[in-house]
Amino acid sequence: MTKIQINEDALGGSHQKTRLYNKNIILAAAGQEFKQYGFNGASISRIAETAKLPRTNIHYYFKNKLALYGAVLTNIINLWNQAFANINADDDPAKAIASYIDAKIEYSRINPTASIIFASEILHGAPYLSEYLQTDFKHWIDEKAKVIEAWQAQGKIDKVSAYHLLFTIWGATQHYANFAVEIEAALERPLNIDDFDEAKRTIKHIILKGCGLSYQT
Repeated sequence: MTKIQINEDALGGSHQKTRLYNKNIILAAAGQEFKQYGFNGASISRIAETAKLPRTNIHYYFKNKLALYGAVLTNIINLWNQAFANINADDDPAKAIASYIDAKIEYSRINPTASIIFASEILHGAPYLSEYLQTDFKHWIDEKAKVIEAWQAQGKIDKVSAYHLLFTIWGATQHYANFAVEIEAALERPLNIDDFDEAKRTIKHIILKGCGLSYQT
């Protein structure tokens, strides 16, 4: 996957803020474009129009569409990973897992586009994420699995598959972004913040109890 490295530290004051602002505007516009059209159907011209910036500005920050798509995916991954980044064997597993579920539901509520873009990439066979999945992702999930297994060895958590526990959390929390239309059809109304709060409580209750952990609202 193409990753964009911009040396923001080399920029000065207001110029740096302008660049960061423009970059964020471009990434937001690109996210909407990739969500709607996918990578192949996405257009740099439409992204520029949505961002209200000249097309030349897009290429100033990102040399081509692939680089821009790579940056969008990298941002999504970094955001998701940081929510579970600092767990260790000394942590309380109930608090750590509950906090992770809360964060993942919030991401689905605040930025469903991110989950939809990532899901689309995976459903298409991860053509632009295959290297990441085999390297950085594999390292990340192996590290988290070792922490969960350490909790199990200490008797803090029931012996369930650490990997399938993470898969279950991802599936349950990202459902509220990827399948929002289905949920809203079932509820016969748009999702609101109370629904997401109820989702947090329900998912935490099911997963924590399933791991032999106490659940407190």
